[in-house]
Amino acid sequence: MNWKTHTPVADAFKDRVILVTGAGGGIGEAAAMALAAHGATVILLGRNEKKLARVYDAIEAAGYPRPAAIPLDLNKAGEPEFAQLGMAISKEFGRLDGILHCATAFAFLSPLANQKMDEWIEQFRVNVAAPFALTRALTPLLVAAPDAAVLVLGETHALEPKAYWGGFSASRAGQRNWVEIAADEWEAHGHLRINLFVPGPVHSPNRTKTHPAEAWSELPKMETLLPALLYWLGGDSRGQSGKVLRFDAAA
Repeated sequence: MNWKTHTPVADAFKDRVILVTGAGGGIGEAAAMALAAHGATVILLGRNEKKLARVYDAIEAAGYPRPAAIPLDLNKAGEPEFAQLGMAISKEFGRLDGILHCATAFAFLSPLANQKMDEWIEQFRVNVAAPFALTRALTPLLVAAPDAAVLVLGETHALEPKAYWGGFSASRAGQRNWVEIAADEWEAHGHLRINLFVPGPVHSPNRTKTHPAEAWSELPKMETLLPALLYWLGGDSRGQSGKVLRFDAAA
């Protein structure tokens, strides 16, 4: 099966509860809508309450399963907030079948000589430390699910570091180590998996920040990623864990 062009059945995520971080826009929003369209109850997490409300309303208006919206800033949240989130999900839904980590922090492109420690710390916190801590807090729910997937949205420059990408590239590189370590430690849980998904160039808000002069009309749309995202979050990917999945939609 070609996971890049996977076609899920209409109700592939029926009765599944999926948490999507960075759900207020970009790939997170597009994925949340696609998951809901295939029957998932989506928990929308992001720092901008208005953006989350817009996505929430769009899902409801489409007649998909009623979502939940949780405003949370990953740069400020800590262990207590993640523990509270786990208790809230357990109380409200009684289960969690997957997490899609789309939240990201990006400062700007500049020489290492111009980059500040605070910028590095924020990028490491949002891009790898908070997703790790959030996943750890929710692992008991994932283990209890019949089938569960964690998918981490990566970035090309983590795998191909170049000048000026500095803290962003370094923090994203940490994602791969975390994913591979977690997959190794979770090996005994055949129903639980974690993978790193690297989209490649697509027209998204984050791409606009990192490549402001790029001709966006020449880039593939975010929607080209959705079949693959649904594959790796759904039951068809069971048993496949610890992978670095490079999806270059332009190739």
